[in-house]
Amino acid sequence: MFNSLKVILFDLGSTLIYFDGGYTPWLSEATSALARSLIGGGFNLDEAAFISAYDTRIQAYYQERGSEFIEYTTAYYLRQILADFGYPAVPDESIKAALASLYSVSQVRYHLEEDTLSTLNELRQRGYHLGLISNAGDNEDVQTLIDQHGLRSYFEVILVSAEVGIRKPHPRIFQLALDRLGCIAQEAVMVGDTLGADILGAHNAGMPGIWITRRADTPDNRDHLDTIRPDLTVDSLAALLNYL
Repeated sequence: MFNSLKVILFDLGSTLIYFDGGYTPWLSEATSALARSLIGGGFNLDEAAFISAYDTRIQAYYQERGSEFIEYTTAYYLRQILADFGYPAVPDESIKAALASLYSVSQVRYHLEEDTLSTLNELRQRGYHLGLISNAGDNEDVQTLIDQHGLRSYFEVILVSAEVGIRKPHPRIFQLALDRLGCIAQEAVMVGDTLGADILGAHNAGMPGIWITRRADTPDNRDHLDTIRPDLTVDSLAALLNYL
């Protein structure tokens, strides 16, 4: 299956790094940090009303992005909310500072999987070209996580949906990676934890998909167990080395 393989594309979250903590407590703490940052920056906001509006808008965003495969950034939605509160023209610097406060809450809770660096090192030594494709609402957040965990030097291509405007499983984001790496789909494979994004996306782009399952017990994955079939299933990154 992988005889002609030259390129290995990886997902980031729950594949190379993992989040240590519950989603709901993180979101509450992060949204409060966002509100405090804006108020401290001179925006006259009712904190409780802003938090409620932000939570409502972001929950709707999570629903929409799963069906449209278009990435509207967190900055885009934040600007919409601030416009509703009477601030239709907010400087980029203010948006960036506020989002830095938001994501600082989650960034400290991400950790490197214990076999990430050893696996990436071995794959590079075997001559593979490595790329990274991440679905995320904020490019700067992903770039920070990549640098925080010392991952940048391993990848020849890094694509974030917030930067290119397209989410996995849309085939275009995979094709962008292939084009930049100078290879065709038959020479590449995608490794990720999400059936509906990573594996279906790989198949949509004409390449096989390897499902890594150690953090894949999620409602979305359970919904797709009977309909999306990975070409290979492994329980860790280190296990890839037995097949590639």
